[in-house]
Amino acid sequence: MQKVTFSNGCPGYMTGQHSKTGLIVIQEWWGVNDQIKQTAEKFAAASPMLVLVPDLYRGQVAFHEDEASHLMSNLDWQSAVQDIQAAVDYLKENGCEKIAVVGFCMGGALTIASCVHVGGIDCGICFYGIPDKEFAAPQKIRVPMQLHFGNLDECKGFSCRESADLLEKEMRDCGKDFEMWRYEAKHAFMNHCGPKYDEKAASVAFERTI
Repeated sequence: MQKVTFSNGCPGYMTGQHSKTGLIVIQEWWGVNDQIKQTAEKFAAASPMLVLVPDLYRGQVAFHEDEASHLMSNLDWQSAVQDIQAAVDYLKENGCEKIAVVGFCMGGALTIASCVHVGGIDCGICFYGIPDKEFAAPQKIRVPMQLHFGNLDECKGFSCRESADLLEKEMRDCGKDFEMWRYEAKHAFMNHCGPKYDEKAASVAFERTI
């Protein structure tokens, strides 16, 4: 995995092979740790594409939930979206013509936000995270999306079952192009280094994403 810097100064990591397809992987609230890098490598191994991981925390990584909460609460989401835009531009400069964004937890919410605010992406894949509607309303989503949520998720107002139900209804009511997938799993079921990892759900969700 190669370290790179985007035009706006945001650092990131690149893996995979140069092709016409690019993927941007957005971190969980922990930061760009080994787990999210391994996830990016897994995507790169599954399909011929160039994969970028923007480092939205600029090198900071949390090891405990209170640290992660502090980093996430201090993140400027508008600036984070600009970093994702810079990642899109970087992929285009490297020959990518089709670009997807995938994110998990905080990154899932930022994926939805990217589908509202970022130009040049062709689809988004959100795993268990919903942004504030004032920042990124479902009605303003501009590209097709996949949405993956766990029915046992207890993150109220962010990714719980009720929140996913409401998001699905709002997107359906305004005619958005999307797929909603549900799993009998908890929040962060894709994180293979975490205590809530669900191998069966993660395997099915990964295949649907690819």
